[in-house]
Amino acid sequence: MTYHLYNEDCLTGLDKIADESIDLIVTDPPYCLGKDYGNDSDKMNSDDYLEWTQNWINKAIPKLKITGSFYIFLTWQYSPEIFSFIKTKMPMMNEIIWDRKVPSMGGSTRRFTSVHDNIGFFVKDKKNYYFDIDAVRIPYDAVTKKARTRSIFKGAKWLEIGYNPKDLWSISRLHRQHAERENHPTQKPLELIERIVKSSCPEHGTVLDLFAGSGTTLEASIKNNRKTIGFEINQHYCTIIDNRLANINSQSNLLPNLF
Repeated sequence: MTYHLYNEDCLTGLDKIADESIDLIVTDPPYCLGKDYGNDSDKMNSDDYLEWTQNWINKAIPKLKITGSFYIFLTWQYSPEIFSFIKTKMPMMNEIIWDRKVPSMGGSTRRFTSVHDNIGFFVKDKKNYYFDIDAVRIPYDAVTKKARTRSIFKGAKWLEIGYNPKDLWSISRLHRQHAERENHPTQKPLELIERIVKSSCPEHGTVLDLFAGSGTTLEASIKNNRKTIGFEINQHYCTIIDNRLANINSQSNLLPNLF
């Protein structure tokens, strides 16, 4: 097996994880917007939602190594309160804006249409956390490279391997016909999660996803030679994840036995 997936609530399941054993936590919890995940997890009132969020965050943080990082996906409705809470526990390095590249049609008529998610990037120790910017640099196109061939740029590392991503990530959401698409209402693109995994977890390190959903974090981890653990309360989604990851294994004989 190249991953561990537990069909249970992360609030109880976290007791299985040893303290200071995880390199990276990537978490995409319910946003409290009333979506249907086959249960009532996204249908709490605001006070209950914030209390529940604080509870699982408090249980998750001790699982990180001193070099570990914590990424959380949220929406603007609750990101201020939740980011402020986590900042009392851990240093915040970035608020990343994920531009979902929603087509310019339809949308709200009584307010501006929301087309982004907020991603909080926190670390256990600001002086010691793991971060590999070279793993996620974005290559310059040929025209840009040609325009910067003047002597002052000669031998510049950044010109050869690309520029570092900023805190605005424009990556398209998955439309219904997308090849990656699984039967999950809030599935994140593999490209998005791979950027987090490659930059914030060392190779052969361990990535933990507390709300595994369609399994994108687990796939991103396996494909990039990281160990991975997931919790998912919905049995149907666990089946989707198992099938998705079985397809990866069937396509490659090179995946390491990580556990």
